[in-house]
This record gives sequence, C-alpha cells and structure tokens, in this order.
Amino acid sequence: MVTLPPRFELGTEFHKINYGAWRAKVESELKGASFDKRMTTHFYEGIELQPLYTEEIFATAGDPAGLPGFSPFVRGTETLGHRVGGWDIRQEEAHYDPAVANAHILEELNGGVTSIDLRFDGASMHGLDPDDPRAADLVGHDGVSIATAGDIARVTRDVDLTVAGLHLDPGSAFLPAAALYVAHARRAGIPLDRLRGGFVADPLKALMRDGSLLTSLDTALAQMADLAAWTSQNLPCMTAVDVSTTPYHNAGTTAVADVAFAVATGLDYLRVLTDAGLGLEAAARQFTFSMGLGCRFYLAIAKIRAARLLWAQAVAACGGSPEAQKMHLRVTTGRRVMTTRNRSLNILRNTVACYAGAVAGADVITTTPFDAPTGLPTEGSRHNARNTQLILAEECHLSQVVDPAGGAWYLEWYTHEIARRAWSVLQEVEAQGGMIKAVLNGWVARQVRTAEAARERDAATRKLAVTGVSEHPTQVEYRTDQEVPDFDAITETAKQRVSGWRRANPSPETLGTLAATAVGSGALTAAAIAAAERGATLGDLAAALTRTGEEPTVIAPLAVHPYAKAYEELRDAADAFEARRGRRPRVHVAGVGSIAEQVARKNYARNFFEAGGFEVIAEERHFDIEDAAEAFARTDTKIAVICSTDRHYATVVPELAARLKQAGARTVVLAGRPGEAEEAWRAAGVDRFIYMRCDVLETLWTLLREEDAES
Repeated sequence: MVTLPPRFELGTEFHKINYGAWRAKVESELKGASFDKRMTTHFYEGIELQPLYTEEIFATAGDPAGLPGFSPFVRGTETLGHRVGGWDIRQEEAHYDPAVANAHILEELNGGVTSIDLRFDGASMHGLDPDDPRAADLVGHDGVSIATAGDIARVTRDVDLTVAGLHLDPGSAFLPAAALYVAHARRAGIPLDRLRGGFVADPLKALMRDGSLLTSLDTALAQMADLAAWTSQNLPCMTAVDVSTTPYHNAGTTAVADVAFAVATGLDYLRVLTDAGLGLEAAARQFTFSMGLGCRFYLAIAKIRAARLLWAQAVAACGGSPEAQKMHLRVTTGRRVMTTRNRSLNILRNTVACYAGAVAGADVITTTPFDAPTGLPTEGSRHNARNTQLILAEECHLSQVVDPAGGAWYLEWYTHEIARRAWSVLQEVEAQGGMIKAVLNGWVARQVRTAEAARERDAATRKLAVTGVSEHPTQVEYRTDQEVPDFDAITETAKQRVSGWRRANPSPETLGTLAATAVGSGALTAAAIAAAERGATLGDLAAALTRTGEEPTVIAPLAVHPYAKAYEELRDAADAFEARRGRRPRVHVAGVGSIAEQVARKNYARNFFEAGGFEVIAEERHFDIEDAAEAFARTDTKIAVICSTDRHYATVVPELAARLKQAGARTVVLAGRPGEAEEAWRAAGVDRFIYMRCDVLETLWTLLREEDAES
C-alpha cells in the first residue's frame, strides 16, 4: 500500500541545480566557443538576456516586487487584478461620418467592448471647422469629422455615457473638444457626476505626432491645467490628462526610453497642474498613461511592470500617497509592428500585444484592426480586433490570474533591469530641465532616431525579421475591399452639417469673453462649455482660445517607422513594374547537384528574392552544370542565382558563371559567402553574393532598378 505524505510540498522531488555548475557544464559542451556570444541575447535596450535565470540571479525571497494592489505597484494597482471586472476593452473609432461611427460604436459595445476611443479628423485636430478654407484636404482624413455638440450627439446616439465612456483623441484641440462633449451631456440631461470618458489632453503627444499645436506650448499646457481643474471639480468619473508615449514608440524608441519618457512627461505635467493650484493628490487622479506594445512578448510584460514601478517611485518622491502613485495604463498594438503586406498576420501581432498587456495587468487594452494600416477597417477586421480580446479574456481566462509574472526570476529581473536603466534616462531628461525642454531642444528626437537607425540596419540585413514580409513573404495576397472615401463629398456633407448647425445656433456672444478669462482654475473650461452649449463650434472655440498675435509651437514631428516599411516599398516598386510589363521581375535559380544539395540555399534564395517582390523560377530536380545553364537559357530572365553546397562551389562556380553569362544572364548571383574565392569567382562572372546578414535591401533595390532600366 502506498502511503501519501500528510503535506505536499511542490519541488521536494526535484534536485536543486547550482547555476555555476550548470554554466560549467554548458561551457564544456560549447568546446571553447564563447558562452556570451553563443548563449546571451543582445537587444536595443542594451540589455543582455541570459539563457537561464535562477534565485541566484534574482532573489525573490521576501517578495521584493511587493503585493498586487500595494506600492510600488509592480504587480498591478488592484489587489484582485482583473478577476472582478476584467480589463477595459477599448476600441478606436475613426470613421469620418458621425452617423456611421455611431453605428460602429453601438455594434462594438453590444459585442463586448467596454469603452470607445474617438479619434477626431485632421480638420478638427487643427481646430478648424469643415467650412474653413484652411481645412481643405483635412476633413474626414484619419478620423471622425466633429465640429459641433450636434456631431457629438450623432456619434453618441443611444450610447449610455454613464456606463461606456467616450475617450476623445482630438490632438491639440482638447479643450474645444472637451467643451463640446460636456455641452452635449448637459443638453442631453446626463448627470455630470456620472458622465464617463476622458479628454486625453496631451500637448506633447500632439506636438510630437502632428508637428504643431493650435497655440504656443505654454498656452496649451495652461489650458490643460485649467481643464484638469474643472474636471476634478465636476466630473468624478472622468480624467483630463493623458501621458502618451506612442509617438516615440512608433518612431522606434527603445522600451527603456519609452518608460523614461512616460515618467518624465508625467512629472512635467504634474508640475504644470500643481503650479496652477491643483493639489498633488487631485492632479495625479487626472492622469492616464498610454503606451504602444510590440511583438517581443516578455519585453512588453516587463515594460508595463517597470513603468508602474518607476511612476510610483517618482510620485512617492514628490510626496504623493500610495493612491496617487497608481498608474492607470492603457496599451495598444504599436503601429510600428503592423504591416500593409500579408495583413492577416497582424491578427497574431495583435494577439501577442494583447496577451502581454493582460498578463502584465494593463488597465485598458486596444487592439488594432488588421487592415487599419491600409485604410478604413472593414467590418470583419473590426470584429476580429474586438474578439481577440474577448477570447483571451473569456476563453483563455487571462483575467483570472493576478500577476502571473510575479515571482518568475526572468520577468522580475527583466522588469527591474528596465526600470533601473529607465531611471538613468529619466535623470538625463531631468538634468535638461524636464521632458518639455528635452523635446523642444531636440534631445528626445535624437535619442529616438539613434534607436531607430539601429533597427533599420538590422531590418536591411534581416537580422530583424518581419514574418510574411521580409521573411516567408506571400506573393499572392487575399485582400478584402476597403472603403475608398470620396473626400470632396465628405467635405461637402460636413459643410452642410455645420452650416445647418449655425443657422439653428447663432454664434454666442460669450465667445468674446474666452480670451479674457483667467486660465488655470477651471474658469476657462467653464466659459468654453457655456459657449459650446449656446452653439459655438469647435473652430469658434479654438479661435477664441488663441491669443491675438500668439504663434503656435511648431517642430519636426516624429515619423512612424513600421519595421516592414522598407520591404513594403520594394514590393510596391515590384507591383508597379508588373503593372507596366505584365509580369513581375524575375530571377532564375540555377541549382547544381542533387535536390538535397540544392534545397537549403535554394530556399534561402527564394525567401530572399520574394521579399523584394521578385518571381522566383526554380525546378526541383538534379542538375549538372550543362543542365543548369540550359535551363536558364530557356527562361525569360536576366538574373541567375547559383545554389548548391560549398563542396560543389569550388569546382562548379567558375564554369557555371561563365556559361550563365553566355546564356544571357545580366547578373549572376551566388548564394553563399565566397571567402577567399571571391576574386576568382568575380573574374569568372559572379556579380553578387547573398548570405546571412548581407545587405538585403541594397541588393534587392539594385537588382530591381536594373530590371526596370531594361523595361
């Protein structure tokens, strides 16, 4: 009979492994090769990831990360995490027509979404009404056309704003947009103490993303403080200020800098709000944070946890209570990882980002429709984005475990390493006078460009792989038809809408008092809301809030740098070639030897050239030199790629390269490193060599241009 022990202790049956002994065993297996080179991974953050983490590397005894719901909030801001209500599933709505946007919003909310991010169009973000001549080419672009409280009413028709709030994304027009939102709520009889949503006032985000503000940065910051003060006094279920690092993330910054920039911006905004008279505790409650996530799963988890840790420490240093130290964080799938080619794989990228956000305890998660990078999302892609979150929450039960990363040596170490390095970057920012000054003097943009340059180098060599685009590309893609907006018609409709509003709501006299109203205490926001209630448009409010003679702040914006962009440009060029010539640019694979001897480099060459949009012609059979040359001669191609083994190359390359040139090859490419034979093989007719970590982009562009030159 088997007698079970009265107490079960997990781990008692496993032998304790000493890290030093494990490493010694690995080094013996490496047979002299460098442990650091073979076993460690180096990333853009400067962090070296080890192959194994143990208690000896990161001691978790005593739980240094604390407990969930307690300072320093590494493990989340709620004791029970997402177990009770789940995370906030927030989706973005950006259809140009307020009525269509409303239909989408109702569908999203009925389908399980819990809040909406409403993105305003280019005209609204610039503080312009649709009938303003300066709004030409901006109306309906990249967002909903919003000009009046009536447009807010159209967008929110049948939406219970006391349950599912609207979080506005109006760029630097945050105060006019907030005034319209509150004016609509008052007109609709919605109790302000139950109104939900957020005004997302973030002047630095608007400046770095769009390159300009409606006013000077100082005025924008003062208006942000005024809005925060009024919101604090009147809207207990809403927030006024957002701290977003998405412009830096999408432009290519590292996770370490991302965390540092978030905390540095938050500190500057805290100073602005407290200098305007808002107490530290009240000011901190007005904050939300927004970050983009990529596809490096564990890095994303560690970044979120490190951001909470650093913000808690920063607010504590300012004298803030544990409640004020809590970071309310929204994460989104970063634009830099989304592709316009092989878009269905964006579904997987969304899943990775959402999964990481849920595991790390993000409060709000937004997943991007997989076809959003190429235009207005289709119904299917919107459903997919929403359902990705619902499946992870309800079927995978990700909301049922509180901080699953807690106590994992690797993730705890990773979290604290990012936090430690981000603290150093934060000190650099503070030494320059804070984030605002670091942005204006160009320091932040330089840091981002340096990080992005490293990524671009790795993308060029395919060290940084983009599946489906630079690696394992798909030449024939299935694409659903996306709506192609008629912007002339959109503009005309929007003009008629605002014209009708003006006829029914003559311009209020209160507009004239806005510029003279004191800023900072909430009085300016109250006056703007009163004007909006009486019919003032977004453009009216923006003009009235701009001081006479004041020059708006303008800088060079941070451009979005998708990882796949360079390869997508190659594919665009190949498509244009096909449109002109009736076929794609071609390469012929000249394999030599048995199929088994050709296959490795043939697959490499196929992957290499298809990433540039080339059609690859290859036969799967045994070839000798004569067969390979004759097979090439039968094809209508000018580029030949020799593929075989190093053993064959020594005898095959000199003769085959010459035969290929005689058969009409303009360019002979050899798959593999030439080593000491390069000079001889070039003399024989080899023009280019392709191999792991060569400059793929330079090679493909050169060959594509050569093809085009003969078109």
